Amino acid sequence: MLLGNTKCECGHQNHVGTVLCEACGKPVEDDGGTAPLEMRYDGVARRSQRKNPSWLDQIWNFFSSVRNAVILIVITLLGAVLGTIYPQENTFMNVDPAQYYADNYGTLGTIYYRLGLSHTYSSWWFELLLVMIGASLVICSLDRVLPLYRALSKQKIRKHPDFIGRQRVVYSGSIDIPDAQATRDPKEWIGELQAQLRKKGYRVQAEDNALLAEKNRFSRWGPYINHIGLIIFLLAVLLRGIPGWYMDQYIGFLEGEVTRIPDTPYFLENQKFTVDFYSDEEMPQKLRGQGRLVPKMFKTKAVLYKCTADCDETGKAPVLQEVARHDIIVNDPLDYKGLLAYQFDYRETPQIMAVTVSLKNKQTGERFGSFKLKTHNPDSSYTSGPYKLELKDYFPDFGLNEKGIPFTKSNTPNAPAYIFLIKGPGLPDNGEIYVYFAKQIDKVNFSQDKLNGQFGQEYEISASSMKDVELANYTSYLNIRVDRAMPYIYSGAIIFMIGVVMGLYWQHRRIWLRIDEGNRLLLGAHTNKNWYGLKKDVSWALSQMGIAVEPKMLENGVKN
Repeated sequence: MLLGNTKCECGHQNHVGTVLCEACGKPVEDDGGTAPLEMRYDGVARRSQRKNPSWLDQIWNFFSSVRNAVILIVITLLGAVLGTIYPQENTFMNVDPAQYYADNYGTLGTIYYRLGLSHTYSSWWFELLLVMIGASLVICSLDRVLPLYRALSKQKIRKHPDFIGRQRVVYSGSIDIPDAQATRDPKEWIGELQAQLRKKGYRVQAEDNALLAEKNRFSRWGPYINHIGLIIFLLAVLLRGIPGWYMDQYIGFLEGEVTRIPDTPYFLENQKFTVDFYSDEEMPQKLRGQGRLVPKMFKTKAVLYKCTADCDETGKAPVLQEVARHDIIVNDPLDYKGLLAYQFDYRETPQIMAVTVSLKNKQTGERFGSFKLKTHNPDSSYTSGPYKLELKDYFPDFGLNEKGIPFTKSNTPNAPAYIFLIKGPGLPDNGEIYVYFAKQIDKVNFSQDKLNGQFGQEYEISASSMKDVELANYTSYLNIRVDRAMPYIYSGAIIFMIGVVMGLYWQHRRIWLRIDEGNRLLLGAHTNKNWYGLKKDVSWALSQMGIAVEPKMLENGVKN
């Protein structure tokens, strides 16, 4: 590679590293050879070809290398394959991943989990590989497309004889007709040839007994259009890592409960879940009489809310505004502004949701005003006749530790217990503590009467009948999906296919010729593919000018 002056004899100053003059095409290093020239990127200088690169150039060279890009793609594909060996964490629900892989896949599953392959596609190393591939696409494109554009936009019409004569498709001879009495005028001959080439769709320019015919230059940009599409595609995939841009989770929604959808301002209420089963007559013959319940259709009557205030405030109920409602069945999801809720599964999980109770005098049976106790997010205070009840503590799944201190075993209301401070007639000014268990079995197991004081001996909190108990019989499992990056993924794929079509169905063809003293014609032609089609074009155009030559005779090295 030359490091000195690269000014061509035509007067054009080329960049250091140029192989062929960007204007006239003369080889910068004239080796005196006759072999076809290397026309890749038209011989222009590229930054990645600097002889003494700086550290910044070395980074540029790494990412501009097609070899390195292929290696990165292969490593990424191998990583993606590893992620498919076992199911990813986001494909199962309510299970400890470490336990899941150990129980289902043994030692290999444990290793798989500890290596982080259970969340391959969201791991830092996988996303880093995608970023590196994207950087390679950008730098690889800039390293080639800018110099190529410069060369194609600055090319002269009259090319150097060494450039024309060392093309792969070459013809040399006289424009005069043999045995003719008069010689032909070069300008008129070129004018006639222009008309013939235009019939083939060429854009033709002529100057000083020279001609440049060009066709389908836009196809040269096909690979770079591909790169743009891939870059958009990769960026869209990386955008999925931004909170709120992508979600694919399986969430259980208890019947009658409003549940927040993680990482979004939305809450979804499972107002009612219904399931219909096939009757014995509707079942296949071999399954009849077995007592099996096969679901025919299950549906979640869902309401979607958007939080407008106090969304993350502890101790405050969020302010919710209804934005959509839909009866979700399989393959008919709730769809609101890109948020999709698909019916996935259900489970029969009877739970107490609320109990309507009142304060009752055990001796007289008199009941005071009723109030509702919820098992999820209960209110902080209640009123029952002349009595005020302040909720001091709540245990959804009541239990006692070794020291006799109450705690909750889980957030599921398996054994809901309420601790009230009651104030009113006949009670001390500072009130009296009262413990209430929602389930009768818990009242017995934990000796509710013994836990309460004098007031608890005379009064009790209770429901009047089972009608006052609200049960949630089912948990509906929904697949919540959000993919705001998908339109960009589709756009990238479409742009990529446009680039593929541009490069696949069209070829950039160029024909150069010059007529020198003695009406000596020198013609050269180049294309990026389909050489036979180019030879046919040249052969046809010359035949229209009275020069008969077979396409195969136009190959460089074949004597015309």
